[in-house]
Amino acid sequence: MAPHDFKDHIRRINMLNKKIFATVFAVGFLMCVSAQAAEDAQQQLLGDSPDTCCAVFEAAKADYYKDNRYRQFFDLLDSLKNGKTSAGPCVNYYKALSRYDQLKYLEEKQVWDEYFAQGNAYRDQVVENAQKTIASDSCGECLRLKGLLLLWRFHSGQQDAFNQQALNDLMSNVASSAKQIKNPEVLKTAADELMAYGEKAKAREVYKVYFDKIITAEAKDEDLKSTAEAFYKEGNLELAESVYDIYLERIIKSWPKDKLAAELILTAQKFAYKPDSQNDMLYAEKIFKKVDELGLKDIFNQDLIYLRAFNLEKAKEYKGASEFYALLTKDFPGSSRNEEALYKLGLINMYALGDAGSSRGYFDQLIAKEDVSPYVIQSLYQSGLLWQWQGDNQKAKELYNKLLTLAGGNFPEAVKLANERIREIDEAKPLDYNLKTFLGLSLSGKNKEPSVPAQAGINSSNYILNKEQKITVSSNGYQPQNGCMQVELQYLWAGNTGLTKPAAGEGSFQTSYSDAGTKEISLVVVSAAGVVDWSFDMLDVR
Repeated sequence: MAPHDFKDHIRRINMLNKKIFATVFAVGFLMCVSAQAAEDAQQQLLGDSPDTCCAVFEAAKADYYKDNRYRQFFDLLDSLKNGKTSAGPCVNYYKALSRYDQLKYLEEKQVWDEYFAQGNAYRDQVVENAQKTIASDSCGECLRLKGLLLLWRFHSGQQDAFNQQALNDLMSNVASSAKQIKNPEVLKTAADELMAYGEKAKAREVYKVYFDKIITAEAKDEDLKSTAEAFYKEGNLELAESVYDIYLERIIKSWPKDKLAAELILTAQKFAYKPDSQNDMLYAEKIFKKVDELGLKDIFNQDLIYLRAFNLEKAKEYKGASEFYALLTKDFPGSSRNEEALYKLGLINMYALGDAGSSRGYFDQLIAKEDVSPYVIQSLYQSGLLWQWQGDNQKAKELYNKLLTLAGGNFPEAVKLANERIREIDEAKPLDYNLKTFLGLSLSGKNKEPSVPAQAGINSSNYILNKEQKITVSSNGYQPQNGCMQVELQYLWAGNTGLTKPAAGEGSFQTSYSDAGTKEISLVVVSAAGVVDWSFDMLDVR
């Protein structure tokens, strides 16, 4: 299906829905001006069927919702004499939906009297009617999926014990009944909702099922690719990736290996980290891994190995990044990226992996080089810092002084940091508190469990920048709660923060750099109860 055909498909569905609404309104549907009109309206509703995904009920909902008449819509549905008619599941679903939306409306408008007086009853009605819909033998697959989606959204919003089971039931239904669903738009709606609630992986699964239904087997490879590229350009990465998945699965089965390898790499490059561009670093790595699995590793030259390492670094997948930076230094020791790779290996091992020995080994390789470069100067500082933290001030001062000698009036940022550390040693003062705290956490050997979500992190408005370019660096905004009270946090920034030294109460700051090279920034977030989390990031000034 070509991109314009695909968009026409979506447009026709939207037009069909509008025609249904227009037809319903044109006959004076649910105006309720007389008893006969009400009876006729009821008969129209009861003639609706779950097989059509309750189109008439949907039109009635639109009429009531435009004036926020959720309660009146529920009362109408509750009064319907549906008995054992086929419209029963439709009635139950829209009763659940109207109560759900009424609760959301009361929260939004802060109508607390009704919310607290009736909230529990309304919530019970959401669950009861949604479950009746799903359990009904006459419920069509479209409506059942909508019922499961509503029930999951409800439990997700409540953050209760039924949330995960509701999500599992929803995904199981998608997998088992997608072929029977006549209107694929309900699948897209489900995927959109999953994405909105942060279930990115699950959303992609449903998007893929959606595209499997609307993209025919006759669609050409180039049409699939152009559709994916169109979504990418529109900024809809989730839909773009879903179509790319279908496209890549197809060409893997039919294209020759050399042509396939090149196409996979081009796709990975599209999603890999680039400044001022749309990125999904983990999706790029997923495609790189596919290249590995297909036995196409020979295509990885030094530029692609660097790109893969850099992309993993920006995704904060530091262990994977270190593997590919190490591969680059081993297989391509003469690469123009060799010094950067060695230095980043030192930083990653020191700040992310907690391996001081390996870290010092990488810094020593750079220190031994004859030519002075930003990475040699920065390695002298980092190695001196390690010795100072470990209590060998004499060795640390030797490295700091060597840095000052080699700098020769250049590298003002590194010179400033080295002088700060020398002053601490000469005046018998402890290492800077923020820096010492972070090093203690990073090098303690107690790495954070990867299964525990990060509660604090560092984000930069750009990660590849020019000298003197202004950027904003911030924490990720984590705010722990203590009952109804917001916990006050301190942000212990350290490392090379450029021209700015942020205060402990600042969750973000603006800065710029005058030296080229890789700049490390560290952060420890602290509450009254102790350390909340710690994080580390790298910026590249070129």
